[in-house]
Amino acid sequence: MRIEAYGQVQQLYKPQKVQRPASASSVSAAKDQLQISNIGRDFQIAKSAVASAPDIREDLTAAVKTSVQNGTYSVDNGSFAEKLLEKYGALV
Repeated sequence: MRIEAYGQVQQLYKPQKVQRPASASSVSAAKDQLQISNIGRDFQIAKSAVASAPDIREDLTAAVKTSVQNGTYSVDNGSFAEKLLEKYGALV
């Protein structure tokens, strides 16, 4: 057994110190970015336009509303039935 080789083996397994950066500011920080596509912008514009529009278009419903209140509004049963069957046929 050679004892003089012990120093050389110990040098191989000697723990080495890890070098750390001096400060956190030396590392450049990456910044997050958000990019919205043209389609996304168009969607946002359309969404805000729909949100600002009224739920009921008074200019179209005013005439029907007054005729219902006056009792003069009438529905043709034949045309109503035809339209109802058309809608049903489109669903099936």
